[in-house]
Amino acid sequence: MQQPPAPSTDPVVVATRLWLEKAVIGLGLCPFAKAVHVRGQIRYAVSDARTEDALLDDLRAELQALHVADPAQVDTTLLIHPHVLQDFADYNAFLDLADDALADAGLVGEIQVASFHPRYQFAGTGPDDIGNFTNRSPYPTLHLLREASISRAVRSGPDAASIYEANIATLEKLGHEGWTKLGLTPPR
Repeated sequence: MQQPPAPSTDPVVVATRLWLEKAVIGLGLCPFAKAVHVRGQIRYAVSDARTEDALLDDLRAELQALHVADPAQVDTTLLIHPHVLQDFADYNAFLDLADDALADAGLVGEIQVASFHPRYQFAGTGPDDIGNFTNRSPYPTLHLLREASISRAVRSGPDAASIYEANIATLEKLGHEGWTKLGLTPPR
């Protein structure tokens, strides 16, 4: 088995890895994340984009890169974009463009895009609802996942439909104070 690459010293990647390790894996928010993390199969791509158009170009490039990459080397990509779409409403609207880029690339059914943001807010919740923290990352992030990997993980893991409810219960038990103690308060 190949050795994973040395961890990045880029502060954006360092903060994202810490969030992944402490929240996503540490709290069990995604039971599928640990294996790809341990095997070094996560690509951390930091976008320098300052506009939505530039981010869309970066997204298209990362979709193609993931599509052609050997899954044993890169199974998933986190496209982190710290300079654009800081407002959650703008970010949420951009997700339609991300879906269009996926369709334009002919990758629907092969790759899907999941979303994370420092101010993530599910419909029908208040901005400080602890349940929103299931999708709160240090920086706006588009998570590109291979559909085949998701299917394998779902077959061998917990019922995918129950993960959301379990995550909400975990965060309600943890509370805001517990989240803050993890040192994962999003940058302001």
